[in-house]
Amino acid sequence: MYSTALSLSLLCALASASNILVTNDDGWATAQIRQQFDALSSAGHNVVLSAPALNQSGKSSLSTTPKPLTQPCEFNTCPTGSPAMGFNASNPRLNYVNGYPVDAARYGIQTLAPKYYAGAQPDFVVSGPNVGSNLGLVVLFSGTVGAACEAARSGVPAGAFSGVSGSEVSYTTLTTDANATSSVAARIYSDLTTTFVDALIASAKARPGPLLPAGVIVNVNYAAIDSCPSAASYEWVFSRLVWNVFATDVHTCGSDHLPTESSVVDAGCYASVSVLDAQSKMDANATMQAHVMDRLQALSFSCLPS
Repeated sequence: MYSTALSLSLLCALASASNILVTNDDGWATAQIRQQFDALSSAGHNVVLSAPALNQSGKSSLSTTPKPLTQPCEFNTCPTGSPAMGFNASNPRLNYVNGYPVDAARYGIQTLAPKYYAGAQPDFVVSGPNVGSNLGLVVLFSGTVGAACEAARSGVPAGAFSGVSGSEVSYTTLTTDANATSSVAARIYSDLTTTFVDALIASAKARPGPLLPAGVIVNVNYAAIDSCPSAASYEWVFSRLVWNVFATDVHTCGSDHLPTESSVVDAGCYASVSVLDAQSKMDANATMQAHVMDRLQALSFSCLPS
């Protein structure tokens, strides 16, 4: 089968040089988003970061007109009075927007992508990895999910990625305290997200077609790193947002009822993958689930132990 025949080296080769926009709701200078930027760049992708200047967690799909900073950017990464949109002087691909996560995603898609991608849209938007999980109905309030949904509503495939472990710390912690929990979590979750992106893009290059169905996003959650020392410790499990006894899901693991995200991440070293409608932010139907699951065959989905 495709999932077993595709070697890791071929996966990386097929997925190389894709245009990836990275955003979040925790802010442009956290360890998690900067590590994700570096991991995707190291994997050969053409990456641009567009994220809020300040922590905007819990802002869902709110939008505002970005304004000049009346306080410093998070972790003093830009001074009071800085323009509404700005960038890192040493790397202009690192951009902030003094607005909500939706505004940062929109700026990345509408302004930065044409500049860096020769007039094209991103191939995929990575929102996260978020500091903390986004499970179940929490997604309705999540800025990480809101940014991913904004991308999907703009016609760009997107995913929201979140991890249980870590705290909101500056990207400088990655080097000043490389063994801190937040630094380790940032590396593990970024490696997992890069694996996910590579699998998705390689599938589309091997079998041309949309990365994801229109109007949906993937919501991915990673379990705590306590007993999971590396990305290789994790297994991928297809899931749903909330339990619904009346719903019929894609058939897998001998059932047409998927496990909930919460049950997956609580079970050990697992990463849950759910498909959400970008408008309602609730579970997509079985047809959409099946399409996404097929696209992600290279992840070799596992079943939770019974």
